[in-house]
Amino acid sequence: MSNDTSDLFGTPEPSADAGLAPPPAPPAAPEPAEEDDGTLALDRYAERAYLAYAMSVVKSRALPQVEDGLKPVQRRILYAMNEMRLSPGSKHVKSARVVGDVIGKYHPHGDSSVYDAMVRVAQDFSLRYPLVDGQGNFGSRDGDSAAAMRYTECRLTPIAELLLSEIDRGTVDFVPNYDGAFEEPKLLPARLPFVLLNGASGIAVGMATEIPPHNLREVAEAACHLIRNPEATLDEVLGIIPGPDFPGGGQLISSPEAIRDAYASGRGSLRLRARWKIEELARNQWRVIVEELPHGVSAAQVLSEIETLTNPQPRAGKKDVSQEQKNLKQLVLGVLDTVRDESSDKAPVRIVLEPKSSRQSRDEFMAVLLAHTSLETSASVNMTMIGRDGRPQQKNLVQVLQEWIDFRYVTIERRTRHRLDEVDRRIHILEGRMIAFLHIEEVIRVIRESDEPKPALIAAFGLSETQAEDILEIRLRQLARLEGFKIEKELAELRDERDGLQHILDSRPAMTRLILKEIQADAKKYGDDRRTLVEAVAAVAPAEIAVPDEPVTVIVSKNGWVRSRQGHGIDPAGIGYKAGDFGFAVIETRTTWPLIVIDANGRAYTIKVSELPGGRGDGVPITTLVEFQDGGKLAQVLSDAPETVWLFANSGGYGFQCSVGDASSRQRAGKAFMNLEKGEKVLPPAKAHGDWIAAASENGRLLVFPRPEMKTQSGGRGVIVMALDEGEALAAVAVPADDAVLTVEGSGRGGRAVAIELKPAQREPLRHRRARKGAPLTPKVKPEKMR
Repeated sequence: MSNDTSDLFGTPEPSADAGLAPPPAPPAAPEPAEEDDGTLALDRYAERAYLAYAMSVVKSRALPQVEDGLKPVQRRILYAMNEMRLSPGSKHVKSARVVGDVIGKYHPHGDSSVYDAMVRVAQDFSLRYPLVDGQGNFGSRDGDSAAAMRYTECRLTPIAELLLSEIDRGTVDFVPNYDGAFEEPKLLPARLPFVLLNGASGIAVGMATEIPPHNLREVAEAACHLIRNPEATLDEVLGIIPGPDFPGGGQLISSPEAIRDAYASGRGSLRLRARWKIEELARNQWRVIVEELPHGVSAAQVLSEIETLTNPQPRAGKKDVSQEQKNLKQLVLGVLDTVRDESSDKAPVRIVLEPKSSRQSRDEFMAVLLAHTSLETSASVNMTMIGRDGRPQQKNLVQVLQEWIDFRYVTIERRTRHRLDEVDRRIHILEGRMIAFLHIEEVIRVIRESDEPKPALIAAFGLSETQAEDILEIRLRQLARLEGFKIEKELAELRDERDGLQHILDSRPAMTRLILKEIQADAKKYGDDRRTLVEAVAAVAPAEIAVPDEPVTVIVSKNGWVRSRQGHGIDPAGIGYKAGDFGFAVIETRTTWPLIVIDANGRAYTIKVSELPGGRGDGVPITTLVEFQDGGKLAQVLSDAPETVWLFANSGGYGFQCSVGDASSRQRAGKAFMNLEKGEKVLPPAKAHGDWIAAASENGRLLVFPRPEMKTQSGGRGVIVMALDEGEALAAVAVPADDAVLTVEGSGRGGRAVAIELKPAQREPLRHRRARKGAPLTPKVKPEKMR
């Protein structure tokens, strides 16, 4: 989905190493004007309603916040569990209790949406650092669903403390819940950038997010580096964070350049590969043990893909499997003997692959499986999130870290001020108690003799209302001599703490040292080793069946049926066709060469000659091998070595030179090749034998010009081949060998067939520059083809 949010939210795209310069305030969206009678036009109402829905999905459902890396439902689940005192050391409780609490207090939506969100944050194969400790069936790597919430139990994990430990220290704002009965936090005071640690995945309206997970130690070190060096570049950060760290391990094989591009723009695609080992067996036998899979790939998925390759089924609407499916079956069964899943509790992933023969190359064996299964796959990177300014934006790695660091400074400042207020209040109370302790007899006398002891205490000792109220509430035992020493000790400690807190608030370096100390302590306590190996590997070339290079003849009928026969020199008169059908082209080619099909719209399609059905049958329709687009129909067909150059032209007089390889396409839907105007036709292509090009118009003129004047390109409109009169069309083109006879075939007077042979010397008077009209042929003929 598109992620360009600049029009909707007014946020310009950041540069790769952009800092934290705050974006301008978003322009206020104009309210649709109401009519004089108070009604609102339907289109304006729909616009307003849809925009409100889109904003709700983007900001309140699908995208995470850069500060704590959570979506609203995840934040509400964790906060509700924290309020229920479901700490890591507490007893597990039924998941249904948590879901009910979340729905009743904070998230008025369906229970399945809440439970599904809780299940995901509890799965150790989905999140790098799970936040919920689940007990029971919480799903599996193979895609099995979790048990119903009445059967499972949960509590918070220890690492969730990094999100919740400071929630009651004035660090974040609270807002009323949906009905105003309770309050919920707008954010959680994350002590580390969880948006990078666990990543996120979601689809909003007009945008999506796919943030990969990362290693805690590396992210913490990178954050410390940026705190010490605010001007640090992306390359410096990537020296600390080499790439994502997925929960299932695997190997990241993308090049450093590709990884950098993804992190610089916040968008890209990375290649992931399974990790395996070769297990040596007796008698020189061996087998492959796959121990780690790419993120999002399960053992069941890999086995299903291998089953599909080795036991293909006809595609929808087809009676038989395609030749491509047959070739893949032959390829996989040629190298693979047995595959089985031996995964267990002790080995979460263990796929055993046994080769057909121990003598085959181990690299080729894995290359076949990597090319045709999810043992190698890609992972998208789309770092779209809600920024500190409240706007969704695609951010680069440095931006994400800098915004979290900014949030952490604000959090520490609020936490410090909150604690300073608590310390000041406690000091104030203790100072009042100390006055009472030093004047205990007088305090007792005032209280005994006064009808209103509180005002009397205030007047007698200069106390505040809070101090006087506290003195009246304390027990007499708290005024004993030993309690006096305790008061003095606590006062001294609190005054020292107050000085330290005030120093943190007054000194930016002191606050920085505190943040660094806390990040390093958290990294030491919760950090672990990297699981995903980052090591670039050259892309695996798709493994293909070794096709023997043999001569074959391709036969194409007018109705679009195609087949092949072994060898060359087949008599066209001896070729049979279906009733009502007849020959269109008989091409002598080779099994290793491509067959290029051009439709009436100028689109080019490619068929492997080796995949064409052989024998003496009628073959198969070309439409079963390619997918004609926009009602296209067979126009021309050719086959030759990929490096061979051919001349392509249309009846409008335009053309270009192109190699067969450049005309090829790997897609069944082909590719745009020749640009045609309305009413133009594709002329039969001409193989470039010589250094001159011959072009004939339908009015009987012929032009011969040097071949270097013709433009070479891989497709398009081309250049003018021959100048034409109004309403005239180009009839044929050829590129004859320098010493060959050029034959022009067409119809003469009375419609009888005429063939004019032009030797090299006879073509001399017809030579001119490209895009000229040429000279009339003698005898007069209406050309139809040239050879």
